[in-house]
Amino acid sequence: MIKFSSKYFQKFNFSQGQIRKFLQAAYRDLNIAKQVDIPEVKFQFAYNALIKLGITAISCFDYRVKSRSGHHVKILEKASLILANKDIKSIGNKMRKTRNTDIYGGGILMSDKQANRYLDFMESVFHSSENFFKNKLGRLL
Repeated sequence: MIKFSSKYFQKFNFSQGQIRKFLQAAYRDLNIAKQVDIPEVKFQFAYNALIKLGITAISCFDYRVKSRSGHHVKILEKASLILANKDIKSIGNKMRKTRNTDIYGGGILMSDKQANRYLDFMESVFHSSENFFKNKLGRLL
């Protein structure tokens, strides 16, 4: 059983329609990441897609994420457990730290190769999570 700390999560009954909208938003960001040629933009949208996918997975358990310091770490932890993919936590945290360096540390230079590796990771996460969401929602989208 997955436990949700009240510090970061609040019980909330989402409709399947609401959860599907979360999932659509995650796919939209993934598709934007696939379409752009600017490595930093590709990376940012891939990271956003991961966070949104995590929020979607959490919402399937009738919890919403509270906006608090450290909530992205908790989203990645729970998504990793829910979707049974330990790389979500480890690679996701690496992505989170890179994003934070970009925002708070004066920026980053992202190579095409790095951005494409993160995008490939995200595509594999989305692909591996399809059955979970089909089981929870009755269909993917």
